Amino acid sequence: MLELSEAGRVVATVCAVLMLAYLFARVEVEIEGEAGWAANLPTWRIEQHPLLDIFWGGRALTGYHLWMFSFIGLVFHFPLFFIGQWSLRLEAMVMASIMLFWIVEDYLWFVVNPAFGWRRFRQECVPWHRHWAFGAPVDYWMFGAISMLLFWYGA
Repeated sequence: MLELSEAGRVVATVCAVLMLAYLFARVEVEIEGEAGWAANLPTWRIEQHPLLDIFWGGRALTGYHLWMFSFIGLVFHFPLFFIGQWSLRLEAMVMASIMLFWIVEDYLWFVVNPAFGWRRFRQECVPWHRHWAFGAPVDYWMFGAISMLLFWYGA
């Protein structure tokens, strides 16, 4: 049986999350094409609600994203069900992984999307990310910092 050190476990987890984010970004490009945030998908949308500004970065809530976020949340929690264990530290690792996954997946969606590319990753080209700071959506910075803290706590 292979056992990793705490640091090795975090590194392996981050590497796995990065691979999952890349693969999922490729899938989303196939689904959404050039129209990000499910703009052309046959799904319901809630464009305006005060809670969207607080919890969703001001973006519309779509059926596509609600079900996809729920699915990914369950996928990342699945190992805990499989091993039959739960703790605050394990939950911290799961939540850190989910946050890192969505940050990287979202960025890679632009990088691997032939309709965008990393050069068009700018506020004026990405209207569904309403709040930017230092060249990236505020969500990236906020959830990136929280993710690092959770990885630290979970290790």
